[in-house]
Amino acid sequence: MGYLDRFSLEGKTALVTGAAGGIGQAIAVAYSKAGAKLILLGHRNNLDETTQLIEEGGGSAHQVIIDLEDVESLPAYCEDLLSQFQIDILVNNAGIIRRDEASDYSIDNWNAVMNTNVNALFLLTQHLARPMLERKEGKIINIASLLSYQGGVYVPAYTASKHAVNGLVKAFSNEWAKDGIQVNGLAPGYIATNNTKAIREDEKRNQSILERIPAGRWGEAEDLTGAAIFLASEASNYMNGHTLIVDGGWMAR
Repeated sequence: MGYLDRFSLEGKTALVTGAAGGIGQAIAVAYSKAGAKLILLGHRNNLDETTQLIEEGGGSAHQVIIDLEDVESLPAYCEDLLSQFQIDILVNNAGIIRRDEASDYSIDNWNAVMNTNVNALFLLTQHLARPMLERKEGKIINIASLLSYQGGVYVPAYTASKHAVNGLVKAFSNEWAKDGIQVNGLAPGYIATNNTKAIREDEKRNQSILERIPAGRWGEAEDLTGAAIFLASEASNYMNGHTLIVDGGWMAR
């Protein structure tokens, strides 16, 4: 096997949650180009664009519509998926953000964020990892955040959820590394997606962010794809419980 062959995903099946756009879409398309078959998971019938991009590149994708806030239904969905596919790579990318001052933050907002960002991630990982454990092989990548390390403002639930996502990287890895499962995280910096549109349109906030990023620009979703392929490939077989930060240098400041 050549050195670069270790980055190939040929013959693998990857499930990417939150695959309709942004980071999830970029990772799904990159995995397809690296040779993987894709299962795209979204909560609305809005996966056609990602599917089209994959098919235009000669790949294949299967769409699955699941509401991740409905955590009670997730075990049955997982069993259905596992009856159809062998999932080799799981990317827990789906997440939501609800903004408000901490003193006014509603329990409904808190529960919505925690159900989608943490509880659903835990259940999907728990169920979809079981066949990986039996095969002694698999890759699990949790999409974390700079707010896995910092507090942010007006996003207490999102911050708590992303700290939890980072913690689960370590917790799962501590149990499963011995079984040939690599569980790692990927923490994007400030990426130009729909989730950050409001911040980018705030001239003062946008400028303060750019001034701290040594690279001098917002990231694009495609900036994360090299790291995502690495974490899903044989090239990362001895990486366990680590969250790789791709942030243009933000955390170095």
